[in-house]
Amino acid sequence: MQNQHLARKILKIITAVCIYGAALYWFYQLGQTDLLVVFLTISLMVPIVFLINDRFKQQQIIDQLHQETLTAELNLLKSQINPHFFFNTLNNLYGLAVNKSDLTQDVIYKLSQMMRFTIYDGRKDTVSVQDEIAYLENFIELNQIRHNNTLDIEFIKNIEDIEQRIPPLLFINLLENAFKHGVDTQTQHQTISFNLTTNKSAISFEISNNFNQQVLQQNKKKRGSGGLGIENLERRLALLFPDKHSYQITSTDDTYTVLVTINLT
Repeated sequence: MQNQHLARKILKIITAVCIYGAALYWFYQLGQTDLLVVFLTISLMVPIVFLINDRFKQQQIIDQLHQETLTAELNLLKSQINPHFFFNTLNNLYGLAVNKSDLTQDVIYKLSQMMRFTIYDGRKDTVSVQDEIAYLENFIELNQIRHNNTLDIEFIKNIEDIEQRIPPLLFINLLENAFKHGVDTQTQHQTISFNLTTNKSAISFEISNNFNQQVLQQNKKKRGSGGLGIENLERRLALLFPDKHSYQITSTDDTYTVLVTINLT
């Protein structure tokens, strides 16, 4: 089959060359110099047009493959977000159920809302700011329940339009890290301050938490490699907002602050 296809292609090329040569000879015999020049000009322009068109199609294919690769990587990054949080919450839910706590029903509902958002809305390119905030508030409330509502958490929201579309699951990594590397290193006086600002031209989110330096280092040694959540966020920001975002970290002996700003213009 391949040999036959190649033979047909060669035959078409030979036929086209013969027709082209015959046309040139015919114009030459007629002595129509002007027509011959026009014919030569057109015959030279046609392959150039075809080459440009072919190059354009090749670039479209390359761009499409590049976009598909980016989409696949973004989906993979989103699929890696907070799996251990769900396991921890399920363990906590089991304890509540054993003790027949009145909070069991509320925890089940909030967890189901979070799982729905992660599985379905998390696959979308954008979600509303309102839905993203609801997801974060469920996350905070579930952690408050896990810590018997002893945490000092401040969530400040400066939202210009609650229906503004933003990428899903963009803030959860930093919030989760504040619990994992801050709250969970202390037994009392745990604090988290989270400030989210959105408008048409920019997104800004800043989160600050206190921590116990000694316990944090001990936890890092036990876990071995870490920091996947931050690497995940940094890579997503690079893919979604190349050269249009900043990521600043400020750390003291007992306080860790991250400020992320995104330029939407």
